[in-house]
Amino acid sequence: MTITQPLRALGYARVSTIGQTLEVQLAQLAAVGCSPIYREKASGAKADRRELNRLLREVQPGDVVIVTRIDRLARSIFDLFSIVQRIHQAGATFRSLAQEWADTGTAQGRMMLAVMGGMAEVEREMILTRTAEGRARVKAAGGRTGGPKPKLTPAQQREIAQRLAGGEMLAPLAITYNVSRQTIGRLRTKPETAA
Repeated sequence: MTITQPLRALGYARVSTIGQTLEVQLAQLAAVGCSPIYREKASGAKADRRELNRLLREVQPGDVVIVTRIDRLARSIFDLFSIVQRIHQAGATFRSLAQEWADTGTAQGRMMLAVMGGMAEVEREMILTRTAEGRARVKAAGGRTGGPKPKLTPAQQREIAQRLAGGEMLAPLAITYNVSRQTIGRLRTKPETAA
């Protein structure tokens, strides 16, 4: 089925693994009148997809963005919804050749977009919950949950705090431990470094 004017059909093709080629996708997109076709040769696991970002910048009201299959566009429902939402906000529609229900130019497709939005929100909440649980487990086990790696070990921090309490100056301690004076100074106010 060929897309008729005045719509501009923008194709998007992406390979998911090294060694795959775009030829089949390009042929299918060209057959339905896509021009231009944005070609991505990077894995979808990478957030930086230059051609997709370029397509999203260039899409205009009345355009239709076409993919051969929805998994060519995104790896998760959350990502798919986010991308399709950006297309919709630009005044364009989205269509997948393999999944007839994935056509936001139809009432059925718009309904599926709404359902997809709900599923994306559930997926997002599940990811946030798993992340929070993982951080709590690490913290309970005494591990670090983010931020830069401390420059000093806990033993060094206690030793420095004791030396500061004994009257030693910041600058010589900073030189001894190869850290800034500010790092040493912060240990004066950290209650957990007190002996």
